[in-house]
Amino acid sequence: MLAFTGILSPWHWLFILLIAVMLFGNRLPEIARSLGRSVNEFKRGLKDVKDNLDSELNDDPPRERLQPPPEKREPEQIEQPEQEKEPSETPKE
Repeated sequence: MLAFTGILSPWHWLFILLIAVMLFGNRLPEIARSLGRSVNEFKRGLKDVKDNLDSELNDDPPRERLQPPPEKREPEQIEQPEQEKEPSETPKE
């Protein structure tokens, strides 16, 4: 029935907390500490990524303005190098 209501009342939370204490007892502080360390490590990782992105964006030199395209010119005739002719084989007598 709890899944259908959508919101848990304070009594429900108290009951869940009581069950958790009964099940985990002396391990709850250790679990909470571990969870807190994990959250801090995740936040630190996000901050490092953000700092790296910011430094990469700020260190880039300003981009040069786009140059207009070069003027169109007629294609120039490219001289083809003469192909070397292979010496013809002379018949042996």
